[in-house]
Amino acid sequence: METLNNTNFTFPKQTAFYRGKVREVYNINNELLVMVASDRLSAFDVIMPRQIPFKGQILNQIAKNMLDATADIVPNWLMACPDPNVAVGHLAIPYKVEMVIRGYLSGHAWREYRAGKREICGVTMPEGMRENDKFPTPIITPATKADDGDHDEDISKEAIIKKGIVSEADYLVLEAYTHKLFERGTALAKKRGLILVDTKYEFGKTKDGKIVLIDEIHTPDSSRYFYEDGYVERQNRGETQKQLSKEFVRQWLIENGFQGLEGQTIPEMNDEKVTEISNRYIELYENITGEKFVKAATNNILDRIEKNVLQYLKGV
Repeated sequence: METLNNTNFTFPKQTAFYRGKVREVYNINNELLVMVASDRLSAFDVIMPRQIPFKGQILNQIAKNMLDATADIVPNWLMACPDPNVAVGHLAIPYKVEMVIRGYLSGHAWREYRAGKREICGVTMPEGMRENDKFPTPIITPATKADDGDHDEDISKEAIIKKGIVSEADYLVLEAYTHKLFERGTALAKKRGLILVDTKYEFGKTKDGKIVLIDEIHTPDSSRYFYEDGYVERQNRGETQKQLSKEFVRQWLIENGFQGLEGQTIPEMNDEKVTEISNRYIELYENITGEKFVKAATNNILDRIEKNVLQYLKGV
């Protein structure tokens, strides 16, 4: 089965190109961005050797679904999705910070907590919590975005403002938008019998000075979900929560001796594991959107994307 790894398009009026861990971004005349969601899989800031079938399509279509579902409360960059793997939208200069918000003590926050830390990104976490317990109120734990897209690091609100990464006025807007989006995302997840555990949002500023939501939201790459049914019972019994997120990939890597640290080797990801991961992504898509996932044709993916984008750009 053909998957989408790297792209190398040259579109009319293209002025720049950027390759992230998962997405590839084409700047069109310093006005529009064409964002291609690849099938690459990233964990611990490392790109895995194998691509995951339909992953890019899933991320792109969930993101469109969620951007449309939140556009009434927070403005976003999206204009259209002319291809299953492509989003086109307004150019915005990204803030070099990810707004991570956590409703539950899971993932990275739990690993810090288990190590004895009671503060993350300048936010104090209560004593006596167990893994996957709900926080009294959601906490924002920002991370800096490196220029090369690698090695995001925890940072406090105070440090972000002090270092001038984001002005205080703009940060307050990002903070307010983050809480609004998480509240909406939580409500959308609940309708589908899911709990939105934690997620991240990225923002940018357009030429006219408007702060907008960019990139993906509420996807398995940017978010963690639990199944609501049985959550309380599993917590009371001290059992692992049933979840839909990329965390299962991280856990598999950890169990096989890899956390992205120097000298560690990425474990072999065989066909069975690749298929399992693809199926988990499809499961999340269908659960969070309530729609049956329709697989796009995988033959000649590059030709399909180029044709659809060129046709769209002609009409812009």
